[in-house]
Amino acid sequence: MRCTSLKHWALYSAPLLLVLAVLWFGFASEGDVAAFFRNHREAHAGLRLFMKIVTDWCNPLFYLIYAGMLLTAWRTGKRERLRFVLVLLVVQGVVAGLAVHFTKYLIGRPRPGNGPWYEPLSGRAAQEALPSGHTTEITGWTLPLALRLSRLAVTALLGLFIALVGFSRIYLGWHHPSDVFFGWLLGSVGGFAAVIIADSSLFRRS
Repeated sequence: MRCTSLKHWALYSAPLLLVLAVLWFGFASEGDVAAFFRNHREAHAGLRLFMKIVTDWCNPLFYLIYAGMLLTAWRTGKRERLRFVLVLLVVQGVVAGLAVHFTKYLIGRPRPGNGPWYEPLSGRAAQEALPSGHTTEITGWTLPLALRLSRLAVTALLGLFIALVGFSRIYLGWHHPSDVFFGWLLGSVGGFAAVIIADSSLFRRS
């Protein structure tokens, strides 16, 4: 793995990790975090609506971006870009789809406001907090772009974007900060995997 990739990953991850650090060290517990933002969103309807738009449309935005990249690569015959997008789609299906849902189901962590008790294998949405699927998915979409483009400005902007998405999940009361952290971690694994596989000799014509 190139040192440059690690540097971009660090820059990309810094805004979200900073937000999480502030929440972890600024509150006595994750329950206090949930209570604070519950009261805050009740008093700030406009901000609550903005966060809901962010959380609802962040991933669909990248569906459109990658659909456009896939169509353009297919029409222009750019095999490298086509391979990259196809590999990313498969990895996202495995990591942000199967792995996330299996982990949520297996762990059964309650979402904020749903009590302290874990209920593994319950299959109830209220017991599927860990990890944050939205954070896993948005990290899986954006990290490969940051690593492939290797432009500091793009990396920083994408990092700010995932920090906003991750924070929106906490603000709206869907996830604890640690859920978002593990979503970022799992999404990072998927993002690196997509880039490494796409750049490898797999699926290349000899």
